[in-house]
Parts: sequence; C-alpha cells; structure tokens
Amino acid sequence: MRLYVGNLPFKATENDVQDFFQEAGVTVDNVTVVKDKFSGEPRGFGFVEITRSEDAEVAIRNCNGKEMMGRALVVNEARPMTSGGGGGGGRRQGGFNRDRGPRY
Repeated sequence: MRLYVGNLPFKATENDVQDFFQEAGVTVDNVTVVKDKFSGEPRGFGFVEITRSEDAEVAIRNCNGKEMMGRALVVNEARPMTSGGGGGGGRRQGGFNRDRGPRY
C-alpha cells in the first residue's frame, strides 16, 4: 500500500522519514520525498510504501498528526494520480474581447 505523507519538514530526508515510521513501529519498504524538478528542493510531501495493508493502517493511526521536526504530519492512503497534469498557465482560447475583437 502506498501512503501519502504531507506537511513534511523541508529539511527531512528519506532516511529521516523512514526512521520516523520505524519509531512508530512500522517497517517501510520504500520512501520517496518529492523534490522540485527545477531546483531540486523538497516540496514538503512524499510517499511511503508498505507491503502489508495491516501495517499501513497502523502507520496511518500512529503517524497521522504526529510531530516531526516541529511539523504535524498528514498521513493517509495515497490517491491515484489523475491524468491532465498540473494546473494552469495556459492561454484561454476563443471568446471575444470587447476592446480588441474576437480572439482566435
């Protein structure tokens, strides 16, 4: 099962997250701290993979709302990625601008 871990401290490494879960009594298979693709800086969230769903439930119960490096973590089951990517920035198509006429 894959868990979302939000509100991560920006200083937290994957090893820090793994240690945090181990202290809560859960062994994780993989930890990914998401980083900005341009700057390489952590984005404040990540994912933890746990093989057994029972252990994942324990992780959610024991870690959600608990403090790590001064920040209360949000831990829940990860939702599948949706298609379409991130938001915005695109130009609006069509329509009519009163000052300039039709937009094509």
